[in-house]
Order: sequence, then C-alpha cells, then structure tokens
Amino acid sequence: MSNWAIGGALVSNVEITAATVLRGDIIQVSGRACRVCDLFQLPRGSKRLLFASGEPLTIDGRTRLVAVRTTRRR
Repeated sequence: MSNWAIGGALVSNVEITAATVLRGDIIQVSGRACRVCDLFQLPRGSKRLLFASGEPLTIDGRTRLVAVRTTRRR
C-alpha cells in the first residue's frame, strides 16, 4: 500500500531483509518507530543497523521485517 505524504513524498510499506534495507527506512521495534541512519555489513550476509536514537540492531540474511520507506517525487 502506498500513500502520498506532505511534501510530495510517496510512502509505502515494504518487506526488507539484510540485503534490501536502506538508510532512511523506518522499522517498528518493540512498538517504537526507529529510523535507520547507518548500516554495517557483517559476515554471512548479516547487517548491523544503527538507528537515529543510537541503538543498534543486528539482522541476519533470513530476517524479514516490514519497514516504511519514503520516495521523493521528481
């Protein structure tokens, strides 16, 4: 599902994995919305996500999460 946000950005829910996660994705963790601000590649396809709040989360290659992703209109 996609919706238009204020400012002309397209907002959609996407399923992400360690291979497809991007900076700026918003992931709900323990009931809180957390924005990914940095990514670090780890061995065996895992990634360490660093949220804007400073908290880290490590996901492996099989982890599937739902994120909100915004795309700017051009």
